[in-house]
Amino acid sequence: MVTLAKLATEFLERPGLAATTLRSYEFTLMPLLKEYGRWSIDILDRQLLVAYLNKITNISYTTHHRHQAVITALFNFAIEQDYIQSNPISNLKRRKPNRADGEHATDENIRYLTPEQLSILERAVKKDARMSALVNLLHSSGARIAEVLALDLAQINIDARKFQVIGKGNKTRWCFYSEDAAKSLNYYIKYYRHSDCLALFTAEPPFTHIHSRLSYQAAYQSWTKLLSSEIQLQGIRFHDLRHTFATKRVGLMGIEELRALMGHENIQTTLKYSKVTSQRAEQVAQLAFELLSAERE
Repeated sequence: MVTLAKLATEFLERPGLAATTLRSYEFTLMPLLKEYGRWSIDILDRQLLVAYLNKITNISYTTHHRHQAVITALFNFAIEQDYIQSNPISNLKRRKPNRADGEHATDENIRYLTPEQLSILERAVKKDARMSALVNLLHSSGARIAEVLALDLAQINIDARKFQVIGKGNKTRWCFYSEDAAKSLNYYIKYYRHSDCLALFTAEPPFTHIHSRLSYQAAYQSWTKLLSSEIQLQGIRFHDLRHTFATKRVGLMGIEELRALMGHENIQTTLKYSKVTSQRAEQVAQLAFELLSAERE
């Protein structure tokens, strides 16, 4: 029998956890372990865990989200260890802010990855050459996941580091990718891609063993498995890499150029990325302070 306490111990003893991350995990899991530490994880079902989360009312909604994310990661780890078959709280909706307590939703209406999250993501997918190439290509080009999975190898201009996709409205556009993305893509093509298939990203189904185009479902399964134990990456999607691409380029190019790269039909869609949020406003303010200080010197 695998108890929750045993599972949590193995989860916390994984190599590579930073000291601050470890302390955060321990603090978050301690109340759960006090209540259910001796229970077998087989009987900790969705109803029980939802009831536990609903009882936590003395914390902010953002901290509540962290509790839920840590517990989700814990049970994803249990799946990796073959202790259970499915996560009892997978796809559970997060608690909304309570206006009565003065809580308000963030003004971050575009979900994008921070530099820290990108670093963690790169480390997490590095062990899988195909996923590493896919993630780097998505982040570097701004293409949609469906557009990239539809590509054939022959459509990639390796020398010019570009490719053409058919986007929404059946419109074609060029996408470009970086030298770093090229390295991971070329490595995957040389050593891991199945050469008897036309697709850029290929797969070998476990039963037929016939090489075919990588499906979104198979890509998503690899994605969730690789990120399941990374608490900072819980809830991120392939599409967030596209948002990250656009957010980074706001201010570095004209809005029309960005619109062309993104393949947006409506300029209003592109303009969403130029909205000044609290986080971006702070970054701009700090940069301004540095520039003004440099001028005085």
